[in-house]
Amino acid sequence: MAVVAFILGWTALYAIVPVPTTFYMMGESRRLGGIERGWVPIEDISIHLQRAVVAAEDANFCLHWGFDMDAIRNAIADGGQRGGSTISQQTVKNAFLWHGRSWLRKALEAAITPVMELFWPKPRVLEVYLNVAEFDEGVFGAEAAARHHFGVAAADLTPRQAALLAAVLPDPQGRDAGQPSAFVDRRAASIADGAATIARDGRDACFAN
Repeated sequence: MAVVAFILGWTALYAIVPVPTTFYMMGESRRLGGIERGWVPIEDISIHLQRAVVAAEDANFCLHWGFDMDAIRNAIADGGQRGGSTISQQTVKNAFLWHGRSWLRKALEAAITPVMELFWPKPRVLEVYLNVAEFDEGVFGAEAAARHHFGVAAADLTPRQAALLAAVLPDPQGRDAGQPSAFVDRRAASIADGAATIARDGRDACFAN
């Protein structure tokens, strides 16, 4: 009961206060001798980046309650070669847990995700995700990423820049948004098309005003 109460309180707290750090950030800060990061509210993050990340990572973000069952079934059918995690699950992993593939972490992620969805509105989930995600080695959050790669604020990202940032998310230490490879360039173009699609069909309704 004490553990459950702690998780409930922690989740409720992060619903209203900026996430000060994460286990992964602390580990990377020790390893690298420091990291780049900065928290900004969702209003100060370009809608282009919001749509691009949703298009790239979880196109049905506004339609599910934390788990995309179709994506999970497809991942299983594909033999685990594709990811089935939603932005909500990734937010839980990044904000509350540690990186890795242990069954304990996955079990905690599965337990905390619906609790987070209960406490947090969808814009808050996306806000936290965009502030704690890694966009390059030691570069965390949309604001730090926008300044690191393009020399602009997160609010001023263009659709192309937003798509490039979204394109590196599965492998931020192996891909470069500022100097994209041919693969990242093609991936960003596909993401830009996806972002335009979710804007047209209304799948951005839960976070775009």
